[in-house]
Amino acid sequence: MAAELDFSPPEIPEPTFMENVLRYGLFIGAIFQLICVLAIILPVSKSHKTDSDSFEPKNSETVKKPKATAPQISKKPKKETKKKR
Repeated sequence: MAAELDFSPPEIPEPTFMENVLRYGLFIGAIFQLICVLAIILPVSKSHKTDSDSFEPKNSETVKKPKATAPQISKKPKKETKKKR
């Protein structure tokens, strides 16, 4: 009975061109996603020049004052039209 068992490896067909494109495309997509997630998690340090500028007092040109309020839209009551039956 032991002689009847076939322990040879199964025949696996060679991957086609589209299967290779799909495989490498998935790898590239996964690497891109990891880079995007790391870009969100890890803070990007600014250049040394901007760090030294942050300790200097800011000019009035660089400091923007917030707008007081948004202009109010005129609040006229809408005309109610009767439904025509």
